[in-house]
Amino acid sequence: MQFAKVHPTLRRARRAPAAAGFRSSVIGAAVLVGLLAGCDGTREQAGEAQPAIEDDAAKASYSLGYRFAENVQRQFGEDLSQDAFMRGVRDKLAGEEAAVGDEEAQRVLTEMMEARQAQAAGEALENLEEGFSFLEKNAEREGVIMLESGLQYEVLEEGEGEKPAPTDLVTTHYEGRLIDGTVFDSSYERGEPATFPLDRVIPGWTQGLQLMSPGAKYRLYVPADMAYGERGAGDTIPPNSVLIFDVELLGVQQDGEPAADAAAGQPQADAADAEATEQ
Repeated sequence: MQFAKVHPTLRRARRAPAAAGFRSSVIGAAVLVGLLAGCDGTREQAGEAQPAIEDDAAKASYSLGYRFAENVQRQFGEDLSQDAFMRGVRDKLAGEEAAVGDEEAQRVLTEMMEARQAQAAGEALENLEEGFSFLEKNAEREGVIMLESGLQYEVLEEGEGEKPAPTDLVTTHYEGRLIDGTVFDSSYERGEPATFPLDRVIPGWTQGLQLMSPGAKYRLYVPADMAYGERGAGDTIPPNSVLIFDVELLGVQQDGEPAADAAAGQPQADAADAEATEQ
């Protein structure tokens, strides 16, 4: 039995390559230098409360600084020394000479990124192998059906009516989790179903929901290459992850006609949520 190999979040998305992410982090750090200019750190070290941010310009500046710092932290993780980072910020703003020369800086940054990329590649391979193993064992369970594409599903409840086509709008409630049980997305937690064009989501959903009628509830086991593949998705879905979704199909809207709902009066998510960029 062969499985397909190797997308907050059902939408197909394009992520920047690692090198571009590195460049954006370095640029972000440089901008952060400017945003942190007046920080003396005294109040934070003393545990005193920081002053409220009142005007819009200050709020915008703070938000930029916070998000750039978040990006740098995400890129460099535990390798980032906050003390050394803040020293670099203050030295630059004070017009001091860099404590680390350009050539040395390039060397250590390159080595750091190469080490992190090697670690990420190892984790992606491990995820891929664990995913294959999970799907192989799962396919042997009673009630699990496997399609030629590698998608697996269980019927939890059957529905009635016409099944959606790829170009239809569907309204669903769902919960998505990793094979270790970690929930990464849930319309139930948001308290609102999601509505989107069926051909604008990950391939596992596009194929799986076409099997369902309004009112049905299925459990989909989505191979990595029918989900987010070797890129993963943000901080919540690691590369090469098999994803498990419990999906309720609440309604189908075909060719501009009113939705065929399994339950009347269900709220719908903003249609903008359905927009996606192609890979």
